[in-house]
Amino acid sequence: MTQDAGFAVFEATVDSIHEAMRAGKVTCRQLVEAYLNRIKTYDRQEPALNAIETINPAALEEADRLDAEFRASGPRGPLHGIPVVIKDQVETRDMPTTYGSALFRGFETGRDATVVERLRAAGALILAKTTMGEYASGYAGSAFGTTRNPYDRARDPSGSSSGSGIAVAANLTVLAIGEDTLGSIRGPAARGSSVGLRPTLPLVSRFGMMPATPTRDTLGPIARTVRDTALLLDVIAGYDPKDPVTAASVGNVPDTYTSFLKPDGLKGKRIGVIREPMATDTKSDAADYNQIRVTIDRALADLAACGAQVVDAVEIAGLKDLLPQTTGTFESEESINGYLAGFPNAPAKTLQEIVFSTDVIPMRRMRLMEGLGHTTDDPGYLKQMHVREQLRQAVFKAMADHGLDALAYSTFDHDPSIIPDDITTSTKQVTQPGNNRHLSPMIGFPAITVPAGFTEAGLPVGIEFLGRPFAEGTLFSIAYAYEQATHHRKPPSTTPPLPGDN
Repeated sequence: MTQDAGFAVFEATVDSIHEAMRAGKVTCRQLVEAYLNRIKTYDRQEPALNAIETINPAALEEADRLDAEFRASGPRGPLHGIPVVIKDQVETRDMPTTYGSALFRGFETGRDATVVERLRAAGALILAKTTMGEYASGYAGSAFGTTRNPYDRARDPSGSSSGSGIAVAANLTVLAIGEDTLGSIRGPAARGSSVGLRPTLPLVSRFGMMPATPTRDTLGPIARTVRDTALLLDVIAGYDPKDPVTAASVGNVPDTYTSFLKPDGLKGKRIGVIREPMATDTKSDAADYNQIRVTIDRALADLAACGAQVVDAVEIAGLKDLLPQTTGTFESEESINGYLAGFPNAPAKTLQEIVFSTDVIPMRRMRLMEGLGHTTDDPGYLKQMHVREQLRQAVFKAMADHGLDALAYSTFDHDPSIIPDDITTSTKQVTQPGNNRHLSPMIGFPAITVPAGFTEAGLPVGIEFLGRPFAEGTLFSIAYAYEQATHHRKPPSTTPPLPGDN
């Protein structure tokens, strides 16, 4: 694609692409060629970003079909011709699903997950499968090595939807699907100056996705803008008989989440600020912590300037004590074994086989081993669920007592860590310090992270908004108005426009 085409692929949005398609300035094929060129140029450039696991071998053919359809009858749906990448935890009928592991390299299920079916029905083009922390944890895996932050390739990009987050941040795609069990959508989005939404758990079907902890697992969108995030959620949200938990979404899904996107959406909103660090490893005397606090304080001032009523230092009863008690591995073995049992061709049929496989990186084997021999019949699981409900009620109460529409806090209180040289060979667990992402999955509330600016080192900072169940519309109102007033999103300088991008 040349400059004569009159369309900029770099930082393109769904709306800008569709406007250009209608004007004859770009085709789906040209769009796909441009992104494939960017992937070829940047994704394997040492030190490699490693965002892409498998490129759709039929991407250009599918693009031609979508172009022919557009010429003949117009757009198939709201994402016609839009390239989307999918976390490799999610099944696609025409590409392998590896779960980030060499053990499953080349494994094909022959079916689409429900979210993939819905994307195709909406006219989206599945461009590629993205790398992920092996079996949905961290940002490294035996199938690809380690992923890297495009803003500083020596640092972590967060995980486990690391490839999806990097692909959006570095303009290797328009949209991405991630999965969030403990923050795996919001972390990569925050580290990539992007928007990431963890939906209310029953809102999006998990059918066709390897589970980790079903009471916390959910799929959701990553995009560069709030509007694109809403457009993607429109397509994937709603009841799916193949995932009965989504029945609770009936009556809770609006005609379109874009109806909540108004520049004055912050007026009258009451937003409570959680000041207390939620991570036990947060160091409040660290320089990066204080830089991030300055950025978040500036964001809070911007919220107030846009008409929000900011209620500072809201206390959640027992938050620091309860949150660490909510984690556990009681669900993993049963859910993973049940999922793999459905595939006679699976190279491993049980969690135990995965743990004992030398194909899996040692760090991940050690963590997965914690799930062996545990079930949801264990007394510890009952205690965990009791604590989660106690925390859930405490959040409900705090929001009711202060009349809040949402809670706000930094997605991370520290900069991304330097990636260890031995990350794929060591048994030592790699952490992401200052991680405030656990509250949302533990209580089942939706949360969205939005770019809030950058530290002095040029590293992105995300501010997160948490709302009541099925209050995605409220979160979109807040996030969109804040985004439009501040425009903090900036692409990484390491992956600039190529000559063929414009």
